Amino acid sequence: MYTFISIVYVFVCLFLILVVLLQSGKGGGLGSAFGGGASQQIFGGAGAGNLLTRLTAGFAFAFMALSVWLAFLSSSGEQALDRAVREQAAAKEVAAEIELEEAEEAAAVAEEAAEAEAEAEVEVEVEVEEAAPE
Repeated sequence: MYTFISIVYVFVCLFLILVVLLQSGKGGGLGSAFGGGASQQIFGGAGAGNLLTRLTAGFAFAFMALSVWLAFLSSSGEQALDRAVREQAAAKEVAAEIELEEAEEAAAVAEEAAEAEAEAEVEVEVEVEEAAPE
């Protein structure tokens, strides 16, 4: 969508430039390059200024409207990026909490194993003492 609007925007810019350059100013403008005074008769004697003025106004409006639309689309894209960054940060926090819980569980298991090993050593010492002759 953004790409299509950008392409349309470029064409509107080019047509706006063309329409502005075709208008004859005090020095004749680019409109006089197409045959001097005969260029005014392409659009009719009195209608050239009116048609070119309307085209200029239309393309200028389209240019401004598309500029605002593209600015809105680009800013909403930044909001989506901010939202994605926040979601990623939240996911990292959840992953850190899960790792903490797993570390606590592993520590508890290791503690139980150490206690069991200590009890086994105590039992072995008791058996050795009982088996030893006096």
